[in-house]
Amino acid sequence: MIEHMETIDEFLAHRTADVEAAIRRAAATEIMPRFRQLAAHEVDQKSGPHDLVTDADRKAELYLTEVLGKLLPGSVVVGEEAVHADPATYGAIQGDAPVWIVDPVDGTRQFVHGDPGFCTLVALVRHGVLLASWTYAPARDQLAVAVRGRGALLDGVPLRAGSPAPGAVLEVATSHPDYTTDDQKHALLGLRTDGVAPRPCGSAGLEYLAVARGKLDATAFSWEAAWDHAAGILLVEEAGGVHLTLSGEPFRTTGGNTLPFTAARDAATARRVVELLSQGDA
Repeated sequence: MIEHMETIDEFLAHRTADVEAAIRRAAATEIMPRFRQLAAHEVDQKSGPHDLVTDADRKAELYLTEVLGKLLPGSVVVGEEAVHADPATYGAIQGDAPVWIVDPVDGTRQFVHGDPGFCTLVALVRHGVLLASWTYAPARDQLAVAVRGRGALLDGVPLRAGSPAPGAVLEVATSHPDYTTDDQKHALLGLRTDGVAPRPCGSAGLEYLAVARGKLDATAFSWEAAWDHAAGILLVEEAGGVHLTLSGEPFRTTGGNTLPFTAARDAATARRVVELLSQGDA
């Protein structure tokens, strides 16, 4: 077991390239050979027709679980597909060990339909603190990396979220209607106002990347599964952005958030989105 944060700092100082290599290998061996090549028996439903899983998801997660655990002895892996098989494994996020949070294919629906808008998400967390994250879009060969306190990079170039132009219409990616309850839809209706242009999100990881790049002003999401948000939350934060829940507090990877929540290019935009969501929720 790793006992000191300094040990993890040393790992992040010297081994992030190894994590990147593992993610690229998982994509190259398990994901991309199946892109636009999926057979019917390689696609299954989980909770319903909009919640899909493929052999690429399962096999890439297995690969990453094995490799990441070896890279950082004493760490554990919480992966989307493993949690689906055994929900109790999600509780490791609350424990003392460093945790790798893995979404092997974020945007599975896009992947199944041959759309390149999907990515692999990996985040390293301890005691609820996001330490590092990797967002890899293999069909676009784009890799974003964030390390707490050291900034965010896209293909080696620093990311800065910046701020929307004064008076500009805010572009906001929201939870897709297929994945929202009636109450959540009502809260999101608060964004349907002058000066805001909401649209359904695609891959959550790629929406976070768009915020970190200053290509999207904010997100507004109504669920808190850590594998969808951990990597992107740190990416936005290290690019200078802000995340807030409906209660006005930062999003917590460990859960218990007041939803919906936003990740935005700057504090003013985050407050504006939360204010509108609160009005919709009233």
